[in-house]
Amino acid sequence: MFLARVEGSVVCTKKDPAMSGRKLLLLRPQLVDEKDPSRFKAGSNTVVAVDTMGAGLGELVMFCQGSSARLAPGMKEAPVDAVIIGIVDAVDVLGKQVYNARQS
Repeated sequence: MFLARVEGSVVCTKKDPAMSGRKLLLLRPQLVDEKDPSRFKAGSNTVVAVDTMGAGLGELVMFCQGSSARLAPGMKEAPVDAVIIGIVDAVDVLGKQVYNARQS
């Protein structure tokens, strides 16, 4: 599982039939900054993920990739590699809160 910030959405008018009706979001993975563990730093890549949670722009989410993504409900027959499986409320690193959705 990984953490990411929702940066946008992806719209496809033509896609695999198993993907019909699925919301796709563009994610930027978030990493704990090794120089300052009380902060996140943005990863260098982006990921397109199926949204199963109703996430929105700017939210911090938890997602999984690979074969684990197909274990999410309703994904077994879909050709997916990344699925949002949670909307994050808070993150603590080394006993210090580095993210709180209520304060964002």
